[in-house]
Amino acid sequence: MKYLITLSFLIVLSSALFAACSKSKSNTSAIKDQLAETNDSLINKKVLIVYLSRTNNTKAVAQIIHKKVGGDMVALELVNPYPQDYKKIVDQVSNENSTGFLPPLKTKIDKISQYDTIFLGFPTWGMQLPPPMKSFLKQYDLSGKTIIPFNTNAGYGIGNTFQTVKETAPKSTVLEGFSTKGGIERDGVMFVMEGNKEREVAVQVETWLRKLK
Repeated sequence: MKYLITLSFLIVLSSALFAACSKSKSNTSAIKDQLAETNDSLINKKVLIVYLSRTNNTKAVAQIIHKKVGGDMVALELVNPYPQDYKKIVDQVSNENSTGFLPPLKTKIDKISQYDTIFLGFPTWGMQLPPPMKSFLKQYDLSGKTIIPFNTNAGYGIGNTFQTVKETAPKSTVLEGFSTKGGIERDGVMFVMEGNKEREVAVQVETWLRKLK
């Protein structure tokens, strides 16, 4: 009797383990299928998503991209954070741009050499690439890597941001970037990436990812 009970238990246990293993393989296959549908050039690539976000709109786009391609996601933070007051940060960033000052980063990324593809997300500040993103591009050796920029702005476009990425990372391959309108902090319009706007951007991001070569 004990033998039969033990045998029955082992059969049930084996079935459960087989089902769990099958589910895991199914999930892995589903992720690969989604990547293939999004862009087959990202399959088997080690992806890093680095973003700078003041009002969380760029962060929201980073999260949408992360859902599509996976990888690791890192927010850039400064040793000395920018002031919360809009006028003060505008003046500080303008001064940093005019003097070429690169604010030191609190964020540290270990073994960045392991990544093949790096998505860079940032807002447009004064029609230029934000100084913290310049700090990142100067601090890390991205030679031989594929860089894919994405941007949010107040409706004035990317300015010279994408061009600055190319100039600051001359030994990297910089692909076509993505840009969308975010908030307008000057007018008190902060986070907008929710509801219909978020769904609209998600569709746009997927279309953009499919076109990347």
